[in-house]
Amino acid sequence: MSKIKFSGIYSALPTPLAEDGTVNAEVAIRLMRDQLAQGVKGFYVAGGTGEGVLLHKEQRMAIAETAVEACRGRGQVIVHTGAINVEDALELTRHATAIGADAISSILPSIYFSCSTGEIVSYYKELSAATHLPLLIYANLNGAGGNILEIMTRLLAETGNAIGVKDTRANYYEMWLLKQLNGGDINIINGPDESLLCGLSIGADAGIGTTYNIMPRWFVELFNRFRAGDMKGALELQSSINRVIKVLCDWSSECSIISSVKEVLRLQGYDMPVMARPLRRFPPEKSAAFKAALEKAGYPFFAKD
Repeated sequence: MSKIKFSGIYSALPTPLAEDGTVNAEVAIRLMRDQLAQGVKGFYVAGGTGEGVLLHKEQRMAIAETAVEACRGRGQVIVHTGAINVEDALELTRHATAIGADAISSILPSIYFSCSTGEIVSYYKELSAATHLPLLIYANLNGAGGNILEIMTRLLAETGNAIGVKDTRANYYEMWLLKQLNGGDINIINGPDESLLCGLSIGADAGIGTTYNIMPRWFVELFNRFRAGDMKGALELQSSINRVIKVLCDWSSECSIISSVKEVLRLQGYDMPVMARPLRRFPPEKSAAFKAALEKAGYPFFAKD
């Protein structure tokens, strides 16, 4: 049976929080269903965009339950269960399994300790043993220690449910090397939004990204144009996307890009101003200037149609 379980565009879901810290399920459901209607295939839940490692376990479980229920029969849900404490990661993995998620994923165990390759493999094998769901490792530049190619080679050989990598490192030679494993039967998912086309060109099966939430149509169309062989059209869309991403990066001294994405969504009518500490809210007095900068960059989606 093929290990390629995920193909297409998957949004890294922001977590809508109410003022009291509870998950605003109504907003999350509306956001997910609106994106599914635009061709998004599913969601990566409680990852970096979802502020997962900053949330309590109960909050993470709540957004996972909300996503699975909203997407049932409509789309796929990958639940990020990684945590600094391994017991928390195992508990979240068992919970994602029980509620019917489609897969789990986890960052490398810790950015504080420089874990060895063997220690990292042991961590993922524990997660693998706690679920029958497919497992995606999450390779990013913040992970300390270990060799991703060796880790994935061992996990493919030593587990039955490790299927691939969500790779946000933007090292496309290493992504290509990963895609050569297991005769190409490995699920490689591109992480950097600004270079989705690079990932697809090197062999990635799918993309997961933060800004997919505010540009779902463009990302879906980019993927479809690439698959249809329209490289010129795909590159034009990547350029349009990147002009918007540049605005988000230009404003990153004010707050995180996650805060900026939540502000765009708020302007579109999705109420999600609250951030998990220490992230801060987008400064309301600068919202008009931010909106104007986005519109100047060609962002057309404030008025939903």
